[in-house]
Amino acid sequence: LPLVPHRPLFAPPPEQRMVLVACGPYTPSDSIAYDPLSDLVAVITRDRPDVCVLFGPFLDAKHEQVENCQLLGPFSDVFKLCLKMIIEGTRSAGSQLVFVPSARDVHHDYVYPQPPFRYPELPREDKQRVHFVSDPCTLEVD
Repeated sequence: LPLVPHRPLFAPPPEQRMVLVACGPYTPSDSIAYDPLSDLVAVITRDRPDVCVLFGPFLDAKHEQVENCQLLGPFSDVFKLCLKMIIEGTRSAGSQLVFVPSARDVHHDYVYPQPPFRYPELPREDKQRVHFVSDPCTLEVD
């Protein structure tokens, strides 16, 4: 009988990774201020996770100020400011950022499956660590 190569019974453990997962909305219900998001950015900067998976909504269609048309700018501009806050605020941590849309993201396509966000303004220095994925998606870390 020919010898068949096999895997060892006890493989060495893979290197551990810290993954942070958060789900929106990232604003309080009575204000469009992104204070909870600022707190999340501070946690990412402090704890320096390897990967941060951030689920929407980033600008919630169900938010009172959105429903009552009380925003001072277009939905897409508010969303871009939110992204900028996250990306620039976590740059020093070096964490991989994964953005997953929600059907309640008012600035984005609300079809299912949802395409990834488009953000052509993404700075060149962040292109290796910022990822926009569809909903649903499959993520493989390492």
